[in-house]
Amino acid sequence: MTTSGIEFQTVNYLEQPFSVEKLRQLIRRTGLSPQQLVRTTEDAYRQFVAGRDLSDAALMEIMANHPELIQRPIVVKGDKGVLARPVENLAELGILKKPRK
Repeated sequence: MTTSGIEFQTVNYLEQPFSVEKLRQLIRRTGLSPQQLVRTTEDAYRQFVAGRDLSDAALMEIMANHPELIQRPIVVKGDKGVLARPVENLAELGILKKPRK
């Protein structure tokens, strides 16, 4: 539970990698493309992704086999998810108030 009283479950997908189907569902919840959730600074990116014209399915297969490629943290609430970087993205889930302008 956070200091603001929000209960959560942490999934360490580096230790417990997602199946391709689970990753597909997670990506669908975020509304982002697999390319938007790839960490481009990882060695696995240079080895398996960079310079290749990969389909979404092929990229998700690589991401499932090399979970270090998945941007984090991804936060899910109900059927919606966001990449919580920056943390202000949590406002889309109603977890954080949107900053006033």
